[in-house]
Formats: sequence, C-alpha cells, structure tokens
Amino acid sequence: MRGALGGPRVLLRRLREVMAEPVSAQERLDKIVVLIAANMVAEVCSVYVLRVDGRLELYATEGLKAESVHNTVLAADEGLVGLVASEANPINLSEAQSHPAFSYRAETGEEIYHSFLGVPILRAGNTLGVLVVQNRARRTYSEEEEEALQTTAMVVAEMIASGELSAIARPGAPEPAARRPVHINGAALNDGIALGHVVLHEPRIVITNFIADDVNKELKRLEASIETMRSDLDVLLERGEVPDAGEHRDVLEAYRMFAYDRGWQHRLTEAVVTGLTAEAAIERVQSDTRARMLRATDPYLRERLHDLDELSNRLMHQLLGKDYTPPRDRLPENAIIVARTMGPAALLEYDRKRLRGLVLEEGGPNSHVAIVARALGIPAVGEIANATGVADPGDAIIVDGASGDVHVRPSPDMEAAYVERVRLRARRQSQYLALRDKPCVTKDGVPITLLLNAGLAVDLPHIDETGAAGIGLFRTELQFMVAANLPRTAEQFSLYRAVLDAAGDKPVTFRTLDIGGDKVLPYMRNEEEENPALGWRAIRLGLDRPGLLRAQIRALLRAAGGRELKVMFPMIAAVEEFDEAKGLIERELTHLRRHGHKLPDRVEVGTMVEVPSLLYQLDELIDRVDFLSVGSNDLLQFFYAADRGNKRVSGRFDPLSAPMLRVFKVIAAKSNARHKPVTLCGELASTPLGALALTAIGYRSLSVAPSAVGPVKAMLLDLDAGKAGKLLGPLIDSPAGSAPIRERLKAFASEHGLQV
Repeated sequence: MRGALGGPRVLLRRLREVMAEPVSAQERLDKIVVLIAANMVAEVCSVYVLRVDGRLELYATEGLKAESVHNTVLAADEGLVGLVASEANPINLSEAQSHPAFSYRAETGEEIYHSFLGVPILRAGNTLGVLVVQNRARRTYSEEEEEALQTTAMVVAEMIASGELSAIARPGAPEPAARRPVHINGAALNDGIALGHVVLHEPRIVITNFIADDVNKELKRLEASIETMRSDLDVLLERGEVPDAGEHRDVLEAYRMFAYDRGWQHRLTEAVVTGLTAEAAIERVQSDTRARMLRATDPYLRERLHDLDELSNRLMHQLLGKDYTPPRDRLPENAIIVARTMGPAALLEYDRKRLRGLVLEEGGPNSHVAIVARALGIPAVGEIANATGVADPGDAIIVDGASGDVHVRPSPDMEAAYVERVRLRARRQSQYLALRDKPCVTKDGVPITLLLNAGLAVDLPHIDETGAAGIGLFRTELQFMVAANLPRTAEQFSLYRAVLDAAGDKPVTFRTLDIGGDKVLPYMRNEEEENPALGWRAIRLGLDRPGLLRAQIRALLRAAGGRELKVMFPMIAAVEEFDEAKGLIERELTHLRRHGHKLPDRVEVGTMVEVPSLLYQLDELIDRVDFLSVGSNDLLQFFYAADRGNKRVSGRFDPLSAPMLRVFKVIAAKSNARHKPVTLCGELASTPLGALALTAIGYRSLSVAPSAVGPVKAMLLDLDAGKAGKLLGPLIDSPAGSAPIRERLKAFASEHGLQV
C-alpha cells in the first residue's frame, strides 16, 4: 500500500464485498486478514479478540502459524498486543523485539518479524480487541497505513459487538468480551427490581454503510450537516431554550464551542478522505476520542467527554435526517431506559405500561428525573459509568434500585436469582396490600397518620392503592418542571382540582412553588449564583415575583371551592417571610370574594421547617401557623453545611445522628405542646428505620413515598413505640453525642422482629 494513494479505498471496497458474502464468521475473518495483509504488503495480519475473562485470544491470522489460532491467549496486559489493548492507542515500531513490552510466543512463529503496527478495535470507546500487521523488514508504517488499519478495525468491531464471533472459538473457551456480562454499581435512585431489555434514550445509530462510493459527496454531506447543526445550536442558545434532556444554557455554550472547533471538523474530514462515509467518520472520531478521554485523569477532560458525545450524536442524527428525540413508541414490553442524562419531561414521554426501569450515567437521588422516577414507581440507578457504551439496544439488563447494582447481559444464574427476588418482593407487596385498610396503630396503641408525597397526576391512584390517609406533601413545582412553557392559571387550576377530587375527603397539603437553585425551569432565565441552594429560590423567588405566587394561590383557592385547603410555604427563614406570604393568601381571598367565586370552606396555612434559623423562632412561628411540616432533606444539608447533591459530602452526615435527632425532637415537642399538627415529609420518613426513630421521638404524622407506605406501615403495626422511646431518649440526650444510634436501632428492630 506504500505510495498507493488508492490503497485504503481499494481495501475498504474489498472489505465491503467480503462482509456481504454468505460465509461463516470464521471464514469472513480469515478473508479479512488476508485482504489486509495483501493491501498493506504485510507478511502478517492478526486479529486478537478480548474475551469475557479479560484475556486476548488470537482469532485469525495470515502469516503466523495456523495452529496458533484460538490457542494463543495473552493476558490483558501481556506483550505489545496487551499494551495496545490496555492503552487503547496504536503502537508503530520498526523493531518490536527491542521494546520492553515485547512478549515471545513460540507457537506463533513470529520471532522472524521485526516491524509491528497494532491498533485497538474500538466501539463506543470500549476496547474489543487488537488488529496487528507485521513485517520481517525493519520499517515504520506510514500515517496512511495506520489510518487504514484503524478504519478496518471498525468493521471488525461491528462483527465482535454483534455477537457474530461468539460461536467460532474452540469449544469451552470464553466468549468475546463485547458480549460478556457486565456488573456496575452506582447510586440507588429509587427502590425496586426491574428485569428487561435495553432501550437507549439517545440510541446509538447502527452504521450499515462504512465505505464511501463517492468521497466528495460524503464531504459535502458532512459539511452540510455540520452547518445545520451549528445553526440549530445557535437558535437554541439565542432563544434561551434547552432540549428535553435538560441541558442548560452554559452546556449549550460548551456544545457550540465544540461545534465550531476546527480541529474536530478537521479530524472528521480526514476520516472521510480515507474512504469512510460521513456517518462512519463520526463514529470513528468519536470512538477514538472517547477511548482516550475515558482514560484521562483530569476530571475536566472527562466531563468534556459528555459534551463531545452529545455533539457527535446530534451530528449523526442530523446527517441521517432523524429527529433527535427519545423513542416514544414500539417499546418492548419490559423496556429499561439507559441514558447518559435526561430531563423529567423526557421520562414521562415513554409508555408507562411498558417502562420497567431507568439507568443513568449521570443524575443523583435529588435530580429532577429521579424525583419523577420515584413518582412513577420505577426502579432507577444513577452514576453508572459509560452505561450507554457497554449496553446495546435489546440487551438483557437487571436494575436493582435498592443496592444501586446494574447487570448488563446477566448470566443465567444471576437472572434466576433476581427472578426469585422479584417473586419474594411480590409476595411482600401482597402482604402490604392486605394491610391497606387496616388502621395504622402501633402495637402499644399509638395512632400514626401515614400520608403520601406526590407531585404529578400519575401519583393520584396511589392514594387508593396504598390506603394512605391523604397527601402530606404535594410538590406543585413538578408541573412547572415537566412543562415546555409556564403553566397558565387555568392549567394549574385543573391539576389542583383533579388532586382534590382524587383525594376525596382525605386531606391534601399543597406546597407552593419550590423552584430556583437546582430546579431550573427551561423557560425561565437562569440566574448564575455561587451557592444556588442558598440563593434566590422557593419563597424568596415567590415574594420577589409576587405575580407568579399570587397566580398559583388563586388557582389553589378556586380549585378548593367548597372544600378544605391546606397550603404551606417552602424555605421560610424568618417569621416575617411567613407573614408576608400569608398576606398574599388574604389578598387573593378578598379578590375572589369580591368577584363572587366560591371560596374554600376552610384554609389552613403552614410552613416547611427546613432552614435552621427557624429553630430559634419556633415559639413565634407556632403562634402564627396552623401546622408545620419538617423537610428533613434540606434541614439536614443546611444543618451540616453539606450539599446533598454532592456525592463527596452528602454521605458524611447521618440523619439518625444524635444532633439531628435532637433537632427533630425539639420541633415535635414544641408543636405537640401547643397542639399544632406536625408532619415529617423528607426521605427519612420513607425508610422503616427512619420511621421507627421518628415515632420514638414523638412524630405522629409521616409523609412518605408511595412505595414506602407498605414497608413503613408493616413495621409500625409491630412496633412498641413506648419501648422505642425509652431506648432512643437516653441515646439522643447522651452528652457524648456520638452514640451509634443507627446500629442500636437496627439491633432493637432485630430483637423485636421488626422488618427495617
């Protein structure tokens, strides 16, 4: 091929012919290595495939001893082949045997060859094997030859990834690693177990045509698509809009920076010039870059990888004339969505009847999509590294939302074990269902009110399904977060009335808009803040923009005409803020009364206790409110100055620690003493162990996730609250303040047969 400019294109055309022949996988691979060797004037061409056991097996060769095929197996880091695989970078040597990584295998007969060129076989940044050419003469292969070999490796990668090579190894040998079972542990976002098949949220387009018939035509296609994509990104940025996946303005700026990067476009153009189609060039450049960046130690570079992936996917969809939207129909019956990231609205667009689970590369327990997943009751796991790279559409997958485990292409034994776990959970659920109509009273006669946390219309059937006493927290902001535009007063009115109708005679507590901070609405201008969780959000935004808050209050008051209405305000930090917010309710009542609207029979107004400053204003606050709700999530993060969205610090502090339980106990004691109802509606209440502790320190009303009603109620029915209080009281009041309360509570539960 040296000096023959048409060499790479000739090779690609011949490869296309071989790929179309009706022959076995082994015969096809054997023909491919012969073609490469002839085209590159190489005396050896070999394909090594990464197996499920992490070793590299020689699958085909031209030039080495034929008996070494399927018998030569290298460790993952053995020799030059292992070095290419582990570093995912080409190695080009004129004297291979002098390299410190060189490993001699007598059965191959390769000791007579000196020059060596090895390239990784990559797909979605994952190394699937190594493609090697060798010569007796000492020479350095040209850039053109290296480029051609990398391009050829793409064709072999598709053979491996498709599973075509799985059946050609010797009997009993491990299968290729591309189809191996993969186990990854991430962050548990929502409890539950799901078994199903992979649906990629932004599906990787399967390239069927790698080789260009007309290079100039492909260059024009690429250039036109890049220009159109750039124009679309400019429009998005100028309008201040974001796509369904929830990326914000600063991310769009990063995309635009990449889109206009000349180096990126140059690499794409170079790939097309070698004879690739435009789509194959995108795949080639994306895979090479991803392989390098995945191994980078600089966290900034690794973060930019997501931007480049997003940009490449957009360009691919643009090139092929496909909408850049998630699939919304023809899902498998047991679809499990695998995504890099996505917004809450995108999840709602999938058919709920077929949706079984969710796996995200990004997204923690407090992300918007996680909140919606919990509302839908979908098992979900986040922070799964390279999930979209290791999982292909249609792959079997298991999602364990309790432990954060994800199993891609699970072994039969693993799948059978999880099927049994699902059956066990189903039996438990049937037991919980049997408790639905039973009063929630502890073993020693203490009544506990179990309410639901909700926020969407899809939550409403859970009231009857769980037998809950009502809705203790209705997050009104979710309607705003999943909408493309600001919901009008009429739309808010319709939702609030539907919620009250579904609840019937059971109470519903509506929390006014808690937006700002990490809850950025796509149609509202995002104010840059150094500490958004402590910034312009929730009631602060509502009081500064009273038109927004008054419109919501008016919709709530009208929806509750002739019924009881309970409204509470989020993130109140001073009693004066509560007074000002309550004043808006009085003004809206006056307005509706003046215009002849039917008013609620009774309006109760309360507040969330989630800012530590309120702990020193409780007496004044309790005099003003009709009820209190404790937001344990925010109260914990503000109390310990630990961002609950930052995984480095979010787990450092335990809500069942003595200092935190003292805070909860003080709130309950003061409220109970003044006969003001108090409910705890944070995540702590949704765990049986947390509910045990809260009951022991005086809480008689808990608002929990729908999926938690059964487990929490079952525990409470078997709990002796008096005994739990006697155990917990001294631990909380201990001067040391460091008693291992969580472990003591677990021991108590075990001793008394409580399922926690």
